Amino acid sequence: MIGHQAQKLEELISSSAAKKSKKTRFIAVTSGKGGVGKSTISSNLAYVLSQNGLNVGIFDADIGLANLDVMFNVKIKKNILHVLKGEATVSDILIPITRNLILIPGESGDEILKYSDKALFERFMSEAEVLDKLDVMIIDTGAGIGEHIRMFLDVADDVIVVTVPDPAAITDAYATIKTIATFRDDINLIMNQVKSEREAVAVYEKIKKVASANIGGKLNIKLLGKINSDIKVSSCVKQRALFSAMHPGSTVHKDILLIANAISKNLERDVLVMPSESGLSGLFKRLVKHF
Repeated sequence: MIGHQAQKLEELISSSAAKKSKKTRFIAVTSGKGGVGKSTISSNLAYVLSQNGLNVGIFDADIGLANLDVMFNVKIKKNILHVLKGEATVSDILIPITRNLILIPGESGDEILKYSDKALFERFMSEAEVLDKLDVMIIDTGAGIGEHIRMFLDVADDVIVVTVPDPAAITDAYATIKTIATFRDDINLIMNQVKSEREAVAVYEKIKKVASANIGGKLNIKLLGKINSDIKVSSCVKQRALFSAMHPGSTVHKDILLIANAISKNLERDVLVMPSESGLSGLFKRLVKHF
């Protein structure tokens, strides 16, 4: 039944997805456990990339916790599932954060597949074209490695694992990396809440060494960047504000800016993204291949 639904969706997407001039790079941000700052980093990274002149979408795939509405201080009433059920349009659910940044309230992949009505899906794909000009879509996944989280990690062009220098968090991050390594060999790491660059590199080297010894193969773990431990970050979370907007001259802002610059360099190369896979419709085109 699932296979039949997926085939129907794939046919619908193939027929409605024309070639686009813009390429969207999909970046999935995940973590081994909750509470390590994944959504804080996702939201601030999306904001900084948008301030650099890129068109950015941030897709909330962390359904259970719905952290992004808190991060951006907005209220989410409906999500993609409402669109697929015919209860809202794509434009109804989109929440503009800044001129270049749009929040897309999501739903888990297995729920999406339950609504494969041809007429509704064709309308959805047509409406989703409003997002085809996105340069980057950040997918804020749930913590852990559940089936629908794994699906988002597999379809993304880049995967970022966020962790902190705490033994339990490092263990969970390694377990996540080990699982991701079963279906892809390129993983980026962001060390959050560190005291210094030195500490970030030391923890990264430890994870990399254990991974090389136990996983091996072609696994390539890169340290994408670090975020220093700073009271400004937790203070901004409590205020429902972005630290990158509230404290533009801070060390933590400079940290997130360096990460954004590294991502922008990948965009310039952009060798992994197919031209026809743009925006929200491009994401769905990738997702349905998993069923």
